[in-house]
Amino acid sequence: QVQLVESGGGLVQPGGSLRLSCAASGGRFIWYTMAWYRQAPGKQRESVATITSSGSTNYADSVKGRFAISRDNAKNTVYLQMNSLKPEDTAVYYCNSRHVISNFDSWGQGTQVTVSS
Repeated sequence: QVQLVESGGGLVQPGGSLRLSCAASGGRFIWYTMAWYRQAPGKQRESVATITSSGSTNYADSVKGRFAISRDNAKNTVYLQMNSLKPEDTAVYYCNSRHVISNFDSWGQGTQVTVSS
């Protein structure tokens, strides 16, 4: 079972940038599709971005052109570069891994991102 640890959240002004990191351990990283989700207060958790082991990506419409997901398979780490941040991006961001064969999901503990002036 994969263990995931997120880092990089914080408070940023509208229009600013943050980069989230998620370090994975306990599994063979290339066997997992990695993703970032977020959950704002009073809302359901939603998918933000996904990246396969080969590097194919997919984004929510709300973040296309502003966010970029990437992974370093040698470092067992996935990143989320967030640019042009908006107040509506405020949420707890969670790292997710899904095994490509079993579809077993693992989740990180979450990191808070707050966009406010």
